[in-house]
Amino acid sequence: MQEEIVHYLKSLREEIIDGFEVFEPSCRFERRAWEHHSGGGGEISLLRGEVFEKAAVNWSGVRGDRLPIGEDEGPFFATGVSLITHMQNPKAPTVHMNVRYIETGKRWWFGGGYDLTPMGFPRDEDTDHFHSIAQKALSEELYTLFSENAREYFTIKHWNKERGVGGIFFDHHNSGDFEKDYAMWRGVGSTFLDAILPIYRRRLSEPFTVEDKRRQNALRAHYVEFNLLYDRGTKFGFVSGGNPEAILCSMPPTATW
Repeated sequence: MQEEIVHYLKSLREEIIDGFEVFEPSCRFERRAWEHHSGGGGEISLLRGEVFEKAAVNWSGVRGDRLPIGEDEGPFFATGVSLITHMQNPKAPTVHMNVRYIETGKRWWFGGGYDLTPMGFPRDEDTDHFHSIAQKALSEELYTLFSENAREYFTIKHWNKERGVGGIFFDHHNSGDFEKDYAMWRGVGSTFLDAILPIYRRRLSEPFTVEDKRRQNALRAHYVEFNLLYDRGTKFGFVSGGNPEAILCSMPPTATW
């Protein structure tokens, strides 16, 4: 199944890149491959344009002798797609998505989700749409669980607030039924563009001011703080010897404190 999963992830990544590039007729993602010291590697895809101040849609697939986090012994395989957007227009929210699969000698699990972070200009219409797509992708039970997971996980503890307006988040998901979990996981990845593109179509043409940009940069600082202090993916990437540039693609191009 590893080859099938990697094929799905790479296809999903191309679909997302195509969806974002529609907004940037004069810019394209720049791609750069990298290798992991213990096997495998990945590819960074980075866009800096007129609409996306910075967007990254990265794929990785790495192997090693032992999972760097946890008690699992024996070889591991980890693959996933992770993306982030930081928009020129402060009225357009930042969005994050990740879908990943990890396998060790003893077990396997799926993780991922997507969440929305308005940078100072939340809109109920956008929040409702984003969550409605997530609801359609999941059973009622899983949506309830994963949306609560997102509220807990994406809390910036030192500010005592959520990073954004939520979404869905799950980790170490293994119901014992591989095909069922695989289908659910694919459903999450495949609905991401439906969740975000209508929001961008509504917001990208809205006017904004210098003060709006200042507000955006102040909230981007909180985003940086969360990713460096609390984000599990960032920690896993560093302790597993991943590519630092790929790991830090989630950082905004500018932020102020």
